[in-house]
Formats: sequence, C-alpha cells, structure tokens
Amino acid sequence: MWSPVLPGLADCRRIVRFDHRGHGRSPIAEGPYDMADLGGDVVALLDRLGLDRACYVGASLGGMIGLWLAAHASTRIEGLVCICSSAYLPPAEAWAARAASVRDAGSVAAVADAVLARWFTPGYAERHPDVITWMGAMLRDTSPEGYVACCGAIERMDLRDDLARITAPTLAIGAAEDQAISPEHSRAIAAGVSGARVEIMAHGAHLAAIERAQEVTALIERHLEGVHERSTA
Repeated sequence: MWSPVLPGLADCRRIVRFDHRGHGRSPIAEGPYDMADLGGDVVALLDRLGLDRACYVGASLGGMIGLWLAAHASTRIEGLVCICSSAYLPPAEAWAARAASVRDAGSVAAVADAVLARWFTPGYAERHPDVITWMGAMLRDTSPEGYVACCGAIERMDLRDDLARITAPTLAIGAAEDQAISPEHSRAIAAGVSGARVEIMAHGAHLAAIERAQEVTALIERHLEGVHERSTA
C-alpha cells in the first residue's frame, strides 16, 4: 500500500516496509495481540537492522502502533506520522463483532466488501477498478487468525493517556471523507501530543496514502525535513 508514496521519499532515505504479524509474509503468532506486541515487533526489527533511531510513518493500525512506539520506545522514534489513525477507536463491541464474523467464517472474505467500501471514496473506486481488485485480493488473502488478533488489539486499545508522553515531532493526517476513522481522531492525536500538527485533506478516504498519494507524500516529506532540521540544529 506504500508503493504510491515511495518515489517521492526514497531518493535520499532508507525506506523499510514490513508486514504486521499475522499479515502478508510475516509469521502468524498465536493471539491475542496487544499494541505492545505489535510495537515490540517493530523494536525487534529495528534491532535486527541495526537502526538505533528511525522516523516512523503508519496508517490506520500502523499509526496506532506508531503512537505506542513514540510513547513506550521514545528513544527509537525520531519523528512520527500517523495517517487516518486513532489513539482510541470505540465501540469495542464493533471490533469484537468483526473478529467474530471472520472467526466464524474462517476467512477475512466475510467482512472484505464492507471494509473495502470504507477504504476509498466511490469516485476513486469507480476510476481505479484495478486498485480495488488488488486491495480486495490482499484483504481476502489475509490470515483470518492474524486479522482477528489485530481486531482484538484495536478493541482493547486506549492510548489517550500515552499521548502526553510523546516527544517526537508528530504529524497527524486525516481525510475528510474517511468513514473508517474520522478526521476528529487525527485532531485528537494532535491535541494530545505536545507540539503536534494536524493536516486534514479535503478529499480522500481511509487509505489516503493510495488515493491522495501526491498530497500525502508532500506532507510526509515536509514533516521529515523538519525532523531532520531539528535533529541537526
């Protein structure tokens, strides 16, 4: 999902992309998972790669993990960008019900159509059927065990009190048409993290890094430049 923004970021930076546990080519660890487990995976990856510090960019669940990292592994996170994400995403019952649907069906296909419908605006979906097909296939191929466990991590997540602990320069990006995580969640992140900025794009839905790749790339680039200037001042 990050491929659209890479051309604008990779010229002068080392970019590391990874799959969360239970997703893609990462192992399916036995659940339940919590944000500490998912954040710990990132710390272990940094250790394996010999990276003492890094800027972290995450969307949705990835942004939640970024908040945990910046609060609990602050010495490792130099800068943070959270895209269409949240520190607290109730109601818990909705995540439990989604997990139950996938568990009972034995497949993420049980919720794929409903989830995919919230990822992009209708206009974008109509103009880019190839992207919708690609993302739908990725979603349906996700391990049901990994998906259920990550739903549980979001169900139990409450990082609101952790926001005040974050010292890394933070940018929260929201999209006005996001039906999965409304822009108010991005505003709440920025309000809770000292010195954080918020940018709400007038157009775009949940997977803004795909649908609004040019705008998102520019926002990330500007923020990372500021982090670099601050670290070298």
